[in-house]
Amino acid sequence: MTHVPHEAAHLHARHQAVLPSWLSLYYERPLELTHGEGRHVWDAEGNRYLDFFGGILTTMTAHALPEVTKAVSEQAGRILHTSTLYLSRPMVELAERIAALSGIPDARVFFTTSGTEANDTALLLATTHRRSNQILAMRNSYHGRSFSTVGITGNQSWSPTSLSPLQTLYVHGGVRSRGPYAELGDREFIAACVADLEDMLQQTAGGVAALIAEPVQGVGGFTAPPDGLYAAFREVLARHDILWISDEVQTGWGRTGDHFWGWQAHAENGPPDLLTFAKGIGNGMSVGGVVARAEVMNSLTANSISTFGGSPVTMAAGLANLNHLLEHDLQGNARRVGGLLIERLRAVAAGLDIVREVRGRGLMIGLELVRPGTDEPSPEAASLVLEAARERGLLIGKGGQGGASLRIAPPMSLTVAEAEEGAGLLAEALRTAQAVLAGA
Repeated sequence: MTHVPHEAAHLHARHQAVLPSWLSLYYERPLELTHGEGRHVWDAEGNRYLDFFGGILTTMTAHALPEVTKAVSEQAGRILHTSTLYLSRPMVELAERIAALSGIPDARVFFTTSGTEANDTALLLATTHRRSNQILAMRNSYHGRSFSTVGITGNQSWSPTSLSPLQTLYVHGGVRSRGPYAELGDREFIAACVADLEDMLQQTAGGVAALIAEPVQGVGGFTAPPDGLYAAFREVLARHDILWISDEVQTGWGRTGDHFWGWQAHAENGPPDLLTFAKGIGNGMSVGGVVARAEVMNSLTANSISTFGGSPVTMAAGLANLNHLLEHDLQGNARRVGGLLIERLRAVAAGLDIVREVRGRGLMIGLELVRPGTDEPSPEAASLVLEAARERGLLIGKGGQGGASLRIAPPMSLTVAEAEEGAGLLAEALRTAQAVLAGA
């Protein structure tokens, strides 16, 4: 690859001079991505990369998707902004589509600009409806960067303050292969987590407002409970009139392959009361939102608006992107190509001491890395693999406890050939990291 390190170093220095120290960057030599097409992106030095992270699961369909680019351009040529104080045809049309797809009866949709804001809104709705500031959340969870959402984030690496307007109670179940119930079979695991939930509710004073949970934990390293856990939780929640919020910011729109929404792996007792979405629906445009039963959504008694939520341009992008996703069955592609990719990565991992687990479904795959010869999570190994993959032309993500898990989430239009190529590049990066750690 061709490198022009001076220009990148200069931009990095400018970044450090004006942006927060906690706004972390990937790589020892941070990348400036300048353009993309399909499943590939290019940096400012002219290097081409196979994108296996999609801007943190946001480039859902493809880079520079013509339908989205055209929709954005045409809408921008008419009017860029109006606000929610005026009727908006694109907003109504996208809301109708999402309400119908959500599975929630008598659904109402409120648009935001991010997943953080969507989850913040869901918390506002649930606590107002239930007249309680008590929230159940999952251990190892992540729901955003606002003051309220870091207060329900069960992953220490992403929760910078213990102060919160909410009283949060953390429940077992989001991580299958670690913790006190890891050695149990799936049915026993679910039973133990339900018993833990029941016990916790007996200790609380007053009524809990809601449980918020990611069907697959994103920043947590793509961990997930056995199918049916949240259905079992729902039985308990229903007895206590506690709402269920499904955080679909990363799992929505068919990325897991098996289902359109992550909650559908836990659907025995019906849909959630609220679901939140963002990231992929805009394919890079700032779109987020909440879907809720009308009774819950309409429980706010004061006026509210959104200046930028539901803007004409982002709604046009969302509509075009959703149409493309459905017309090209990208959920089915995620299931088929994702299944192949997981198989390839498990075959690679079988011969490596640094890979503890390959997990996930569809095009949402996590690899948990450990120090060779131990069960100890290794952030160092994850950083080594991230760098080695970049040098080979592959972009991946990190997450999990301490940042010891790799996150694989390419655009959902990934081809079989690209999956094979990416698996090969990642295998080389993993072997390189293992050799470095063994030498150390």
